[in-house]
Amino acid sequence: QVQLVESGGGLVQAGGSLRLSCAASGRTFSSYAMGWFRQAPGKEREFVAAISWSGGSTYYADSVKGRFTISRDNAKNTVYLQMNSLKPEDTAVYYCAADPGTVVAGTYPAYWGQGTQVTVSS
Repeated sequence: QVQLVESGGGLVQAGGSLRLSCAASGRTFSSYAMGWFRQAPGKEREFVAAISWSGGSTYYADSVKGRFTISRDNAKNTVYLQMNSLKPEDTAVYYCAADPGTVVAGTYPAYWGQGTQVTVSS
């Protein structure tokens, strides 16, 4: 069992930056692939970024590539999402997710956090 708690969301102007954090419980964090998904009002949840258990592989949605960076610190049981050059269309609830297998676009990870709101004003 893995419990995930996101933090770092908030209100930012377009062009600004935010860093989301996701703290995970459990001694097996380092064996889980991790990812970030988001859901905007009236839209389906979508994949944003993912990272392998070792951190050696990362994956991004085309819409955030070059602006967002996912990373992890296995010693701290934490995964991060650095978001730069934010746009109003990035406004959504951002969810952290974990899976003992692979997390990429089109997958549905086994464990989810409660979400954190990111609002980008124009």
